[in-house]
Amino acid sequence: MKTEGKQRLFEERDVSKAILLKQLSHEGHAISTIAGLDLDQLRRMSNLQNSAQSKRTANGEPVTLAVVGLSLANRIESKKFASGLKQNRIKVTDVLVDLEAASQAALPEKPQVLLVKVNTLQTSVHASIQALIQKHKFAQTLVIYNFAPESVVQAMKFSGLSVRRGPVSDLELAELLQSVVFVDQARAQEFGTSGSVIASRKYSDETLTRVAGISTNVLCECPRHVAELITQLASFEEYSQECLNKNAEDAHLHAYLRSISGSARSLFENALEKIAQHEGIDLLEASQ
Repeated sequence: MKTEGKQRLFEERDVSKAILLKQLSHEGHAISTIAGLDLDQLRRMSNLQNSAQSKRTANGEPVTLAVVGLSLANRIESKKFASGLKQNRIKVTDVLVDLEAASQAALPEKPQVLLVKVNTLQTSVHASIQALIQKHKFAQTLVIYNFAPESVVQAMKFSGLSVRRGPVSDLELAELLQSVVFVDQARAQEFGTSGSVIASRKYSDETLTRVAGISTNVLCECPRHVAELITQLASFEEYSQECLNKNAEDAHLHAYLRSISGSARSLFENALEKIAQHEGIDLLEASQ
């Protein structure tokens, strides 16, 4: 006799397989040749198919995603969800059953975004997610939960994670993913930022305050102005994220505003690094 948890896991795997079989058959693969493949083989085939399609389009690089939670992965891999992503594409590189499985995974494709679905947030869950971020260097981490103490939620937000309480509709989930993608990928790359996903903050408010107070040889006081701009943009980025979480009706607007402010913040962080190099400012020392 199977436990409820194991039964649910088997059902989610069946749904995953059905979704991938349907997508691959629509792409021209004969059911007779793919029906006997296991879930991992189907997902690898789907990723190869998506990569081939990406090379034929001019919409920029796809957002690569590691998903913890089969039910969430099933939603993201559906055609219905893809239709809500506007101009951007999602490539799910890895699907992990839970955080324990994720801790053992190699993730050779180095996905840019970690998307986690958990029922309950606790301090131990936060620690597990932070360990994953340290190990794989995700640019952004999005966490969807059902229940949590407010203290844990605030601690996760303070550490740079995007935290959202469920349930979350497909449209809201699509907007959440859109909010961490560069508005103009080509322009961002021109300014020295690689990839399609906005990196999380590099410098704390304390570091930026110290940089702003350093005297330099630049007459226009660029270090101070750029540090202050980064602080303001980061604050607005956080504010937009809070609006995105609270107001589903205006989700598209707030996702766009967060993407705009995050894109600008990331580019100005690159600018600050160039200024610091020119002026001999040690940003690591300033962060201590």
